[in-house]
Amino acid sequence: MLSSADSGHVLSWLEAALAAGIALGFLLALARHLWALRWSLSRDRANALPLPKGSMGWPFFGETLHWLAQGSSFHSSRRQKYGAVFKTHLLGKPVVRVSGAENVRKILLGEHSLVTSQWPLSTQILLGSHTLLNASADVHRHRRKILARVFSRTALESYLPRIQKEVNWELRRWCQEPGPIAVYARAKTLTFRIAARILLGLSLDEKQFQGLARTFEQLVENLFSLPLNIPFSGLRKGIKARDLLHDYMEKAIVEKLQQKDPEAHSDALDFIINSAKEQGKEFTVQELKESAIELIFAAFFTTASASTSMILLLLKNPLVIKKIQQELSSHDISRQCCCFASVELPSNEQSCKETLTAHEKEDKDRQSKLPLLPRSEGLLGTATKREEKGPDLHSIARAAQKTINGTTNWPFSVPRQKDGGQLLCRLEGPECCSQSYLSLEKISRLRYLDCVIKEVLRLLPPVSGGYRTALQTFELDGYQIPKGWSVMYSIRDTHETASIYQSPPDTFDPERFWVSLEEQEEHRAAGSTRFHYIPFGGGVRNCIGKELAQAILKLLAIELVSTAHWELATAHFPKMQTVPIVHPVDGLQLYFHLLKPGRGSSETSKANT
Repeated sequence: MLSSADSGHVLSWLEAALAAGIALGFLLALARHLWALRWSLSRDRANALPLPKGSMGWPFFGETLHWLAQGSSFHSSRRQKYGAVFKTHLLGKPVVRVSGAENVRKILLGEHSLVTSQWPLSTQILLGSHTLLNASADVHRHRRKILARVFSRTALESYLPRIQKEVNWELRRWCQEPGPIAVYARAKTLTFRIAARILLGLSLDEKQFQGLARTFEQLVENLFSLPLNIPFSGLRKGIKARDLLHDYMEKAIVEKLQQKDPEAHSDALDFIINSAKEQGKEFTVQELKESAIELIFAAFFTTASASTSMILLLLKNPLVIKKIQQELSSHDISRQCCCFASVELPSNEQSCKETLTAHEKEDKDRQSKLPLLPRSEGLLGTATKREEKGPDLHSIARAAQKTINGTTNWPFSVPRQKDGGQLLCRLEGPECCSQSYLSLEKISRLRYLDCVIKEVLRLLPPVSGGYRTALQTFELDGYQIPKGWSVMYSIRDTHETASIYQSPPDTFDPERFWVSLEEQEEHRAAGSTRFHYIPFGGGVRNCIGKELAQAILKLLAIELVSTAHWELATAHFPKMQTVPIVHPVDGLQLYFHLLKPGRGSSETSKANT
């Protein structure tokens, strides 16, 4: 038993701890109140309108930690609580979050007058001051005019055959692997390969390619971090990755400037260098380095995100796959060959094996952390029986498999030679076929596929929004936006709240975009849908590479639905993470199978009689 003296000591200790806890709680509450008061006093007193509703969080950190932890639910919960325009404090700056077509319209059309582009300080530091993203006013207009040549129709036509080869090659690798693959990781491999080898024309062996891809991923993962350049901080990691990338890019650019034909236009860097000269400007090596990194950033993560989302949504919606196949058949786009001898593979057989080994190791590392389901036996195998609560998600995958395997409308005869040069190739099996390159003109005829891509980007836009800074105090939705505050317009929230569509906004329905050409012209003239759908932003800063991104997605969709089928390797569809880029939390674990040549041709002949 405790003596009275000991009891007194224990009580005094508890009293001291309680007093310290109360004092700490009071100090924290006071600090938060003073932090909120500090920003309330920053309102423009010459303007009678109030600041938007919202919370500024904790001193210095604001609500950054909540934002990073909660992802898209952070903004949706506050939108429901405070409305379409609310204030918060993120990444060291006061921010007004904006959604809704009319509000976003005012922001995007107010560029250079009401607002100017200003991304978080960490993004500015890591991407550099010479990028289109960080340029303002006249500098932005001039630089955009130069970069427009990179994404002109002539340039896109020159990229398209090589992109098609890369897509073919990568898809074959997916189908050849016996176990499940992490789709998001492999989509990043594909899009980085396209960006590095096709857009920038970099000569990379497989070891260099893998190292450069990992370094670039480290850069992008730290673009949105607290502006603290201290050891082990996200910004410090990003700066280290940036410097490594710049060192490599500088060597590649100097070599290109010394060796390439000044009149050549074979890749994006050539287009930039020659376009700048035509505009009377010589880009410095630093400007070229930052432009190269920006091009990879634009083509790498966002397109990989959209590709992964498309594969996931098609798996969930097998009837959409069927409709794409029917449209391809009706336009006489023959089955894309799944033999890849002529594809631009790594420089030798050994580097190809290194690629596969690296991918297999990467996927096995992920699989070891995930409860994976066994692969179905053969093309028509039956998945393992299991009991689940809620919807039978694998029945959806099996329905997709049945739709593709049982009734595919594909003429599996030797395709005609049209739309550009012909790619002769060799099957790693009993048959051989030939393949024509797809042209932009032929792809543009696929209206339903265009609707599918639009719906993917509407439901799961890769980037959640864009950043601006108020050049002057102005009114928005009944509130004042003070000069100097950051404004973040929300793409995702604007899509979720759009009231112009007949079907519910949270459903995957490509046919919401299926309107007649006359209606399209009417909507375009009236501008009625212009800011309800903004996956590529809008105004003078709309995404300059949107045509390239859509072309890559369409080529991938065509190759997927005509040469492969895929099924979920986990018990449930994954949740989606939205910061900094939309992607499945588990990387999306799927099995891929090659379709057998000739399957479904009988249904085709019946359908066409």
